[in-house]
Formats: sequence, structure tokens, C-alpha cells
Amino acid sequence: MDLVPAVVLPALRGSFGREYHYAAVTETTQRMLPATAAHGAVALAERQTAGRGRLGRGWVDSGLMFSVVLRPDLPVARWPELTVVAARAVAAAAGHGATIKDPNDVLIDGRKVAGILAEASDRVVLGIGINVGSAAWPGAGFLTRDRLQVLVDVLERLEHGYGTWAAASA
Repeated sequence: MDLVPAVVLPALRGSFGREYHYAAVTETTQRMLPATAAHGAVALAERQTAGRGRLGRGWVDSGLMFSVVLRPDLPVARWPELTVVAARAVAAAAGHGATIKDPNDVLIDGRKVAGILAEASDRVVLGIGINVGSAAWPGAGFLTRDRLQVLVDVLERLEHGYGTWAAASA
């Protein structure tokens, strides 16, 4: 099932994702978000043609590829911590046995199931790729859950984790 707005929006449990940008195919979800995108806005694509991970590595196919806009009111020096906040949200959504390989990978049984790439300007855009249903490369892990449920779970946990991070840092 494609994660079009009519499918995703009714399933959301928080405010993250209420501004939702969808594409069947895009270069990268991080470029789908307009400069005016609100805090918590999400861009999701079924397929990326120029997605990338940390250190410029490619990340074009995965079960779930999306980006989330964050607009922290805290000093820019604190913003790199948001990668760990996102990794915790993804690991919690992945379930039992998920661990974080600092700073931005989520593993299950030692196999990478997800990666997070944060880019900052006047905002932070978290690019998140999660292998759901299968792995795009040999030796990688994947989740066997429903993509919609994984997305909703990650967004809810990310929203909560962000709120906790912002309150503790204020």
C-alpha cells in the first residue's frame, strides 16, 4: 500500500506529520520540504533516486524513506543531539533487540535496519530510512511490520523524544 496522505493522516497519533508531503518517486525526501514547512512536517517517498546516508553513501531504496522538519528554539550547538533523539525513536519503534550504533544507525542482531541523516540550516531536517519488508543490500536487516504502523510509531516517538529533549535543554 502506498503511504499517500489519505492513508497516513487518519492514522497519526500526534502533531508530527500533519503537514505531509508525498511523492511516488523523488530525488530525495529532504528536497521535498519547502522552506516554509512547519515544525513536524514530513516528506515521504516510495522511492528515491538520489537519497544519501552519512558520509555521502547512497540510500535510494528502503521500505520507508521520509524526512522530518524540526525548528528548535535552542542554540545551534545543541542541534546535533537531534540525530540521537531520532535514533532512539527509530530503535524504540523497531522493537525488542534494537540497538543504536552511534551516532545514526539502528541495528537488530548486529544488522543495520535504519539510518538517520540530519542536515541543518535555519532548521533541522532529519532524513530517516528504515528497511521494512526487505533489505536493499546484502547483510542488512529489516523489520517485518506494516510500513504505516512503523511510520506512525516513529513519528509519535520522535515527537515525544523531541519534546523531552527541548524541555530538558531549556
